[in-house]
Amino acid sequence: MKNYDLVVVGGGPAGLGAAIKARENGIENILVLERDHELGGILNQCIHNGFGLHVFNEELTGPEYAEIFVEKLRESKIEYRTNTFVLNISNNKVLDIINDETGFEKIEAKAVILAMGCRERSRGALKIPGTRPSGVLTAGTAQRLVNINGYNVGKEIVILGSGDIGLIMARRLTLEGAKVKLVLEIMDKPSGLERNINQCLNDFDIPLRLSHTISDIKGNDRVESVVVAQVDENLNPIKSTEEEIKCDTLILSVGLIPENELSKSAGVLIDSKSNGPIVDENLETNVRGIFACGNVLHVHGLVDNVTKESYIAGEKAADYIKALA
Repeated sequence: MKNYDLVVVGGGPAGLGAAIKARENGIENILVLERDHELGGILNQCIHNGFGLHVFNEELTGPEYAEIFVEKLRESKIEYRTNTFVLNISNNKVLDIINDETGFEKIEAKAVILAMGCRERSRGALKIPGTRPSGVLTAGTAQRLVNINGYNVGKEIVILGSGDIGLIMARRLTLEGAKVKLVLEIMDKPSGLERNINQCLNDFDIPLRLSHTISDIKGNDRVESVVVAQVDENLNPIKSTEEEIKCDTLILSVGLIPENELSKSAGVLIDSKSNGPIVDENLETNVRGIFACGNVLHVHGLVDNVTKESYIAGEKAADYIKALA
């Protein structure tokens, strides 16, 4: 079994920042594990600007922000593996990992930093009635298909949820030639940043309907229409307000959930409100030597705040490792 001082699970902004800060604080034997084929995490598909204003005092795109940390990781000669899945983490910090080149391995760490990020809430979690045609996508999936794979996801689009990724995709899809018919939000106020409401919806004359949701999805092979309804004070659709809107694509931007299956396998206690690990002031969980930062801990509005938090996790993990010597 190969041994490391520190293993960081996740090669996105949280994991990269934590690994770099741990190296700066004297930890040499570090491994970063990333399941995607390259480092950078979700930032690689966020080609819009607005990143880095707080950390670098300049406006960067997502890939530009990520590249700063990827280059610094390489300059620091920190070992990393991509295309690597972590299958399990034990409470004594043994990780089961699998890679397409090296196969299955067990590795042991003195400390582990959890930086797996978050996942999107799906249609299944929303329990929207209707058929199950193609053309129902989460906003992040649509963003990856358009920005990385170069696909056109639809021509006539309805977006459910006013989260920032959904707002940004409303603009992005409009620029790609699609018709975004409207954005729906079940609450009585938008959930995304005001600047995104202005720049992504108002500037492109895309209507936003508050206190509305989708009560039905229609279509066989492909989405053909959705039924839109106003909601009452209990967020239930009001039957008399239903309106059918033709579209071929429904995009969901209805919240993010911290990705904590691995945390639970290690015996880490999870906060029922944030869905992230319970940590102390050092970002250490109830399992000694296991730390957490970034969107796996709680969903952040700004990547700059993810970076600031990751620095704390990296520094405190380094202090923990040095105290073991």
